[in-house]
Amino acid sequence: MIQLESNTPSNVAAFRATGEVTKEDYENVVIPEVERVISSIGHINFLLYLDTAIENFTAGAWVQDALLGLKNIAKWNRAAIVTDSDTAITFTNGFSYFVPGEFKGFKKEQYNEAVTWVSEETL
Repeated sequence: MIQLESNTPSNVAAFRATGEVTKEDYENVVIPEVERVISSIGHINFLLYLDTAIENFTAGAWVQDALLGLKNIAKWNRAAIVTDSDTAITFTNGFSYFVPGEFKGFKKEQYNEAVTWVSEETL
């Protein structure tokens, strides 16, 4: 399940993933919030706190994630992934080489640092 992450700046689409993450989580929670941020500031600042294993994302969730990224390819400003998975952090840190915007992975104990970093406007 994906829920909105509370107590984050309004210029950030912030989420917490727990348990199984589905296509419907993207359709009902992620996409509307990303669209809200885009309509408000013109680009995407995105934070995802992974409190579940990557393996818990369904195929439909992965498709929606890819479509979200492709549909908004030129609108990414910053994206922070908060997790204790070194693999996910490494993958996230390398993503900036392939698409516009800055992508950075953070350990769970760095959550406040991630919120600060992702909310900084660089455009």
